Amino acid sequence: MLSLLVGLTRLIVFVLFVSFFSLIFYFMSFFRNEEINSKKALELRDFLIKVSNYILGIHTIIYGEKPKVQGLIVANHRSYFDPIVIVNHIHAFPVGKKEVESWPLIGYICKISGVLFVNRKCSISRQETAEKIRQALAKGYSIINFPEGTTDDLPTTVDFNYGSFVMATKIKAAVIPIAIDYKEKTDAFILDDTFIPHFLKCFGKPTTEIKMTFFPPIYSEDASYLLNTSKSMIDKELLRYRKDWNDEN
Repeated sequence: MLSLLVGLTRLIVFVLFVSFFSLIFYFMSFFRNEEINSKKALELRDFLIKVSNYILGIHTIIYGEKPKVQGLIVANHRSYFDPIVIVNHIHAFPVGKKEVESWPLIGYICKISGVLFVNRKCSISRQETAEKIRQALAKGYSIINFPEGTTDDLPTTVDFNYGSFVMATKIKAAVIPIAIDYKEKTDAFILDDTFIPHFLKCFGKPTTEIKMTFFPPIYSEDASYLLNTSKSMIDKELLRYRKDWNDEN
C-alpha cells in the first residue's frame, strides 16, 4: 500500500512538473524562430531530465569515464527510462521506437528535443532513421541507439541489429558502448507491460538503483568487429552487475 502511495505521488508530481514547463515552452515557441526553439528545447530537456531523476528517486552508480568524443552510443535496453538515465549524464540524441512519439507529455518532450523515432517493422522508416543518424553523426552529435531493438530482462543481451554499426563504419564514427541495468529485475519494461502500472511498480520504491558503465570508444572499419566487441563488453558488465547485487543479498 505504501509503495502504491509513493508511486502515485511521484506520478502526479512528475506529470504536473513536466506539464507546467512543457506548456510554457509551447506558448513561448510561437515567439521564437526555429533555431532558438531547438536550442531552448535541448535546455528544457536537460532540465526536465535532471529534476525528474530526483523526483523519481533514481540512484545511478557510474563506472568508467564519460566519453569525450562524439559518436554512436550503443547500449543494452531494459526500459523506456534507459535514455533518460543516459542523457542525464551525457549530451546525446536517442533513437526511440515510433510508439513513444504518441505518448502524452513524454512523446512531446521527445519530439522537441531531437529524439529520432523509428518504426522497426517498416523498412522505409528504418532507412529514413539511418539517414538521420548519418547526418547527426556527420555534424558531430552523439546518437544513442539500442541495437537489440527491444527491451528484455535476460542476464545478457539478445542479438544486436547490424545496421547502425554499418552506418558507423561508413562515416568513420566512434562506437561508444554503454551497459545499463536495474537492481530490481521487475524494473524492466517488457512483454505486455503498460506505462502507468509499470511506473507505479518501478518508482513506488524509495529508490530505484541503476548501474551504468561508459566504455572507451571503439574505432574500426569492420562492422562485425564493432558489433561483436560492443556486445561482449556489455554482456560481461551486465553479468558483473548481477553478481555484485546478488552478493549484497
